[in-house]
Amino acid sequence: MAKQIEGVYEAILSCAKKEFLEKGYKDASLRVIAQEAGTSTGSIYTRFGDKEGLFEAIVGPAAGQLTEMFLKIQKDFHNLNEDTQRAEMGKYTSEHQIDMLDFIYDHFDEFRLLLDCAEGTRFSAFLDKLVDIEVDYTYKYMEVIGCESVKSGLITEEFIHIVTTAYFNGMFEVVRHRMKKADADKYIRLLNRYHMQGFTTIFNPEQEVPGSTSGF
Repeated sequence: MAKQIEGVYEAILSCAKKEFLEKGYKDASLRVIAQEAGTSTGSIYTRFGDKEGLFEAIVGPAAGQLTEMFLKIQKDFHNLNEDTQRAEMGKYTSEHQIDMLDFIYDHFDEFRLLLDCAEGTRFSAFLDKLVDIEVDYTYKYMEVIGCESVKSGLITEEFIHIVTTAYFNGMFEVVRHRMKKADADKYIRLLNRYHMQGFTTIFNPEQEVPGSTSGF
């Protein structure tokens, strides 16, 4: 096996990140990446297999870690008893959303790639996976508290999916808008309050919403 030159791997990743951010996955050129990194396309294939393998080497760790973090947050909450879930749901959600935001900002370029440059790769479904986890555990929470909205058929899984998709798209707008971290923190806290108020009407459909003219 030929000895790999020290520093080439890192140079390829750095140049590839720049190329993918500028052009997106589909239009990015391995030839340009190789030229900028001072190596050959053959060297890229040797190290990463193919173009998608190179993209995965950049975004895969961040995507995987955030997904695992989110899944653990959900599992830990689901393992709490019913009374604690009822009492702590809003606070728990808010605190851990900030933890996720911190992680996103620690890997900001990787999430820019995942959100806007991943078309043509398996990572184009990154947000969908987070939504699926949230929908699954939202239903579990509703079952724990005996939510009448679900029992009556008023609230369906399709509706929860729509609401959750809207929330996650809103959450990741901080990346798309290149918000400063301090501004993003304020935005996420406000978005979470808005989201939780909306879910209050889902969990308690009999509770009248201030300013509304009609119920469900």
